[in-house]
Amino acid sequence: MNNLDIRMTNPLLTQQQLPAFSQITPELVVPTIEQLLTHNREKIAAIADQQQPTWQSLPAQLEELDDTLSKAWSLVSHLNAVTNSPAWRDAYNQCLAKISAYYTEIGQNSKLYQSYQQLADSADFEQLSTAQQQTIKNALRDFKLSGVALADDRKQRFADIEERLSALSAKFADNLLDATQAWHKPLTDAELQGLPEAHQGLLAQLAQQRGLTGHVATLDIPAYLAVMTYANDRALRQEVYTAYVTRASELSADGKFDNSAFMAEILSLRYEQAQLLGYDNYAQLSLVPKMASSVDVVMQFLQELAQRAKPAAQQDLAELREFAATLGINDLQPWDTSYVSEKLKQQKHNLSQEVLRAYFPAPMVIDGLFKIAERLYGVDIRAQQVDVWAEDVTYYTISEQGKTIASFYLDPYARANKRGGAWMSNCQSRRATQLPIAFLTCNFNPPVGDKPALLTHDEVITLFHEFGHGLHHMLTEVDVTAVGGIHGVAWDAVELPSQFMEHWCWEEQALALMTQHIETGEALPKALLDNLLAAKNFQSGLQTLRQLEFALFDLSIHSQAPLTAQGIQDTLNAVRNEVSVMPPPAFNRFQHSFSHIFAGGYAAGYYSYKWAEVLSSDAFSRFEQEGIFNRETGLSFRQNVLAKGGSQPALALFVAFRGREPSIDALLRHSGLEKA
Repeated sequence: MNNLDIRMTNPLLTQQQLPAFSQITPELVVPTIEQLLTHNREKIAAIADQQQPTWQSLPAQLEELDDTLSKAWSLVSHLNAVTNSPAWRDAYNQCLAKISAYYTEIGQNSKLYQSYQQLADSADFEQLSTAQQQTIKNALRDFKLSGVALADDRKQRFADIEERLSALSAKFADNLLDATQAWHKPLTDAELQGLPEAHQGLLAQLAQQRGLTGHVATLDIPAYLAVMTYANDRALRQEVYTAYVTRASELSADGKFDNSAFMAEILSLRYEQAQLLGYDNYAQLSLVPKMASSVDVVMQFLQELAQRAKPAAQQDLAELREFAATLGINDLQPWDTSYVSEKLKQQKHNLSQEVLRAYFPAPMVIDGLFKIAERLYGVDIRAQQVDVWAEDVTYYTISEQGKTIASFYLDPYARANKRGGAWMSNCQSRRATQLPIAFLTCNFNPPVGDKPALLTHDEVITLFHEFGHGLHHMLTEVDVTAVGGIHGVAWDAVELPSQFMEHWCWEEQALALMTQHIETGEALPKALLDNLLAAKNFQSGLQTLRQLEFALFDLSIHSQAPLTAQGIQDTLNAVRNEVSVMPPPAFNRFQHSFSHIFAGGYAAGYYSYKWAEVLSSDAFSRFEQEGIFNRETGLSFRQNVLAKGGSQPALALFVAFRGREPSIDALLRHSGLEKA
């Protein structure tokens, strides 16, 4: 194929320019991806046949080929997630199997594996940079994890499993999105009682989008949380809660988008993969490239933390039940907890989310976030006018001493046909010839009318979290893609930079940069700030146990033989019986929407959030000692962690920054659990 002609005329194939989103259509996807795969296969065949591989003739050549494909596929994956439509979904799903087969072929290419081994054993290896050596070590490990050493029939079975798993994960995510979008409920004036004006405006906006009058409740997170937190009508809260926790299950409205069979098949195939590679279960396989040394080590870490958190959680629940009784709720249920918690927080800490939201206009928060990054890392962040995929998307450049070093797109608000959740993804990786570009996606309450969006403090934390991932991707100084930015970073350490950024959401000096009352222009008053800080660990016992429940469930279902849908439910019930202080009702089907492990990269790795929280809390404790805006400390974190990416083991980078191995003490202190 004529590569140059395609690059010049095909907006999916960006080279030294930004994507022209207005020109990218689903119809381009299949032929473009097929052309790229054909081209790459021809080139790889020649690369694999060389006799004396060097860095330039082997890893560097493969990086060049992968970069073109990765940039095109990341655009496809991104647009499928943020502008989901039947056409985009079909184009994406048509290519999934092709992409999966291609990467499995590379992973099982014996000639390539032997060439990498030859390069690792050569005298030239010691002359390579740390990043180059780490890339080769990772590649050899990943060849083995792809089944390169298997007999041909087992190789084929492994490849078939990979292809099927990619399709199942996509189907799981599609079902969840469809189930979420399929449900809505028109609301009466009586049912709106208790909802603040801004939330009523959101529900009216959602009704308009559906061609309806009045207000509707939906299962999109902003609307769901509005009802669960503020609606006085207990029956309404129960109805919305029930619809939400049965999404994509056999108990959902029509069962049309049931994920039960897909979950069971995913677990079965993962187990078979692990067995093919000689591991007892998928959890063992999953931990091979991670920091944690064994399943037992992770399980012990989670259980010990649960033991620390459970007494605090029991106190949280007792307090919640006692307060609920004063509201006439004598049998506290899961559909009551957000509602009662909000009222308890108002009474106990004089803190109302609605009062607080008025001080967090999204433009002000975003500007404050950038100022904090600028102070810490010596960079400058500016918005630029470029082609984007939706009107609320903004493109920013990051520069240093007048020179652009990275850029990103921020897509902050929920809208129809956009997957829920928040994430950072790769638009373009850093290489010697190109700068990194990130996609930062959130699903905040959108602006209503002519007023800017107002964020809850939880949404502010989410924004800082995703931007932390973005900084990891964008401030890398490693030119080797395979270990630059978030690439090659142990999965249980990848949350370190994201959780690390969250700490500034609780600091007075930082909050002063991002708060301004929507009407008066006043900064956050000292009294309200004190109340916010006093409420930092409000119900932290319950929140910690909830995360540990998810992590233990994930690790449990991946540490045993394949489970049926009922077996998955039984395992979740057993975990809840062990760690939960308020098990949910029997109809709760949380697992059917647990996309982190069934449609994302967190299978047997959800524990990473808590594991990395130990690292992030301990890292931030150095700023607490030296000053939260200490430029020298900020540059140390940038140079030792953000700049290095995956070029060195995560523990080594942490020690380089902190001067010692991590301690759990800071996490317990920040969570209010040090005395638990």
